[in-house]
Amino acid sequence: MRINYTQELEPLGTIAPLSLLREHLDEPFLGGGQMSNVQSMSRPYGDRRQGPHLLRDDLNGTPMEGRGPLQPHLLYIGGEDHHLRIPAMSALRDHGFRVTAAGTGEPAPFEQAGINYRRFHFDRFVSPLADWAAVKSISKILVEVQPDLAQSFDTKPSVFLPLAARSTPGVLVIRTINGRAFLYSSRSPTALTLRPVYRALHKIAARTAAATVFEIGDDLAFFERHGMAGKKPVLIPGAGVDVDGFDRALTSGPSPSQLRKELGLGDAEVVITVTRMTRQKGIPALLKAAAKVHELRPDVRFLLVGPRESEGPLAVTQAEIERHAPYVKAIGPRSDIPSLLSLADVFAFPTEYREGVPRVLLEAALAGVPIVTTTMPGCAEVIRDGWNGFLVPPGAPRMLAAKILDLLGNREKGRVMAGRAAERVRKEFSLENVVACQAALYRDLIDRARGSRFEDDKNTREQRGRTCGAP
Repeated sequence: MRINYTQELEPLGTIAPLSLLREHLDEPFLGGGQMSNVQSMSRPYGDRRQGPHLLRDDLNGTPMEGRGPLQPHLLYIGGEDHHLRIPAMSALRDHGFRVTAAGTGEPAPFEQAGINYRRFHFDRFVSPLADWAAVKSISKILVEVQPDLAQSFDTKPSVFLPLAARSTPGVLVIRTINGRAFLYSSRSPTALTLRPVYRALHKIAARTAAATVFEIGDDLAFFERHGMAGKKPVLIPGAGVDVDGFDRALTSGPSPSQLRKELGLGDAEVVITVTRMTRQKGIPALLKAAAKVHELRPDVRFLLVGPRESEGPLAVTQAEIERHAPYVKAIGPRSDIPSLLSLADVFAFPTEYREGVPRVLLEAALAGVPIVTTTMPGCAEVIRDGWNGFLVPPGAPRMLAAKILDLLGNREKGRVMAGRAAERVRKEFSLENVVACQAALYRDLIDRARGSRFEDDKNTREQRGRTCGAP
């Protein structure tokens, strides 16, 4: 049954070949179910081999019915940009959940936020051995942490987690589909060959997952069409944007004049993009569009913000970018994105990638920057062409340049569309709404697993129904 719980830097990669993973699906990942000494010493809630604490009687034999409400334990699993979900984790704690995070990035941001963090590794690109090692690492984390629920984000973790959870009965697994990534963004021989493997792995994962969350309806329909949606497909649009946090960052960050001086932009009109510098993100098309804009408005500067060196064979080369100097400036990854967006006259997001709802598109809207993006499904969830921004076909530099010039030449039109985009994001894509939907889903899953209801106060029940619809 489909459920609509209505009111994004998606790792690139493909999954290990099916034969390598299926070979071990029915084997314990930790050697016959034995836990290491390290695991046995890290049980803050007693003998963790008994299973998640909300879904069983306690060690003294007190039945669940005889105890008061407990704090559900949630494991949040993602990739190298998992720190971007810290505001969501903090908000979920406010909803009464105990949160542990697992990801591939540095632990410092999680430590600063007071979130317990487990680090593991996987390769974003094709690497069967690394993929299998990642499945075993996640299985080990599940045994050590013993959460009540575990939710995965990004392409590979959303296959790895359900496979790993087969050795940890009782954990309620939630996959999050943040788009269809490399395999459906590329028509390379590798991508075409691995698509059947991807579908087969997701069919296996669907048997373990208690629910599958989709950011966009296009992906939900695709998964249903191919029998991969699982027992409980749920639509929660986007990952949400922390509106208050973004506003605070705008206030506390450097001023546009400071940044213009630092970056040598002077009084130039600025077109900005924030993304990974890869071909699938449409950077070659943007560079061609920049050249066409430069012919008509030579004072315009294009600012490219995001990593390049880490993007492997799909990255645009430094030479490609330098051919468009001095009107294109690549400044690499930055931590002051809200302030950079606020200095821009146009935000161009030329993606050709099948991602979910791009977080940076939501942030650009909050910054009040007029938007030009592509008709890819995740972008079309946010932008309605001609009403709150412009949509152009992916890989169409002439049309992209024309819309950029339109916004630069008609500031009033851009201002009106940017205002509509900001209003829509605050109303429909706020972190508050997304987290309320997630919390409602978690409690519904635990309720079903336990066969009883948590004691929700009246306000919580009303908020659940208003924000997410009936579960």
